[in-house]
Amino acid sequence: MAEFVLKYADGRGQVHQQVATAASEKELREKISAQGFLIYSVKTKSAATGLLGGRKKLNLEKFLIFNQQFVTLIRAGLPILKGLDLLADRLTDPKLGPHVKAVREDVRNGTLLSEAFRARGVFPKIYVTSVMAGEKSGSLTEVMDRYVNYQKTSLAVRKKVMVSLMYPCILVVLVLLLMVFLVTFVVPKFATLYDSFHADLPTPTKILIAIGNGAQAYIVSATVALLVGVAAFRWWARRDSARTAIDRFKLRIPGLGEIWLKYQVAQLARILSTLLTGGIPLVQAMETAAESLNTPLLQKAVESAGKSVREGQPLSGSLKAMKLFPGLAIDMIEVGESTGALPQMLNSVAEFFEDDVNTRMQAMMSLIEPAIMLIMGTFVAFVLVSLYLPIFSLADTIR
Repeated sequence: MAEFVLKYADGRGQVHQQVATAASEKELREKISAQGFLIYSVKTKSAATGLLGGRKKLNLEKFLIFNQQFVTLIRAGLPILKGLDLLADRLTDPKLGPHVKAVREDVRNGTLLSEAFRARGVFPKIYVTSVMAGEKSGSLTEVMDRYVNYQKTSLAVRKKVMVSLMYPCILVVLVLLLMVFLVTFVVPKFATLYDSFHADLPTPTKILIAIGNGAQAYIVSATVALLVGVAAFRWWARRDSARTAIDRFKLRIPGLGEIWLKYQVAQLARILSTLLTGGIPLVQAMETAAESLNTPLLQKAVESAGKSVREGQPLSGSLKAMKLFPGLAIDMIEVGESTGALPQMLNSVAEFFEDDVNTRMQAMMSLIEPAIMLIMGTFVAFVLVSLYLPIFSLADTIR
């Protein structure tokens, strides 16, 4: 089955756009035409870059604010359509506003809220599935509340990780810029000075000047090559096979690989807990969780585990068979299954691994920062000693 971006008009002349699934474009056209709709265009989802590519990613923080306001209005007794009417014209996010307005029009024409969100093709799969569960169970506000809480926690954890990484990244960039400045600007100046005195230079100074002259001569070519290499890597990294290879490489990084895996497992556990608490069956929850993850390696593992669960295997055993997930997480899930409290145990797994990730990140950052300063200090000391050694020799010669 393939996904297509479909644009059509209904009997009232209103134009709609949605993502539809079908075996072929011909089958989709016949299906929509049989319903009495006028088809404007049908494009494969990958080919419709001009249609969806530039706006596929929503600002999650602004989307969270929208959901908080939406839940508040529904809880206050307003109908869904009235709530969408009030919010659609007041959204300031240029990416979110058009989609909410389109959802409002679809709901006005009789489409279910979950189907209207799904048709846009830009909203998170976990959100669409949660709304669908709320519609079926008659507890839409409770389900959306759980999604809002999930998104708040997820964003908070992500911000903590980003803040932990920000200072070391800035420090590394500054150190690299300092090294480039010393090697390409300061060292050649001293080389010209020593050359005018015809000084006999010590070996460290000769090595440093050779590096500086080479860097100054090839700095433009090296910069261009670096930019081309980055662009080529980003183009290659878009492929699923490349993303899987990158994930495997991340797992092999000492220290960081374990932290990365635990962070992804925490995200998976929290998604499953949210969906199961909302009344979604386990198999469907695993399918949604797999699509919500941004790592192909874990996506494939969760999809394979979901097939085993569909065949009657327990979740803990299915995940254990993948030989990827931490043993502690599997043991905790097994306890949750045996006690009938799987959603609560999954939430505990998420909280435990999130705390573990934060602790390990802080410990690693406390080691990385002194290491960066030590490397910078050693390099600067080498440069200074190498540059000033000939000055002492010249002073002795003058005497």
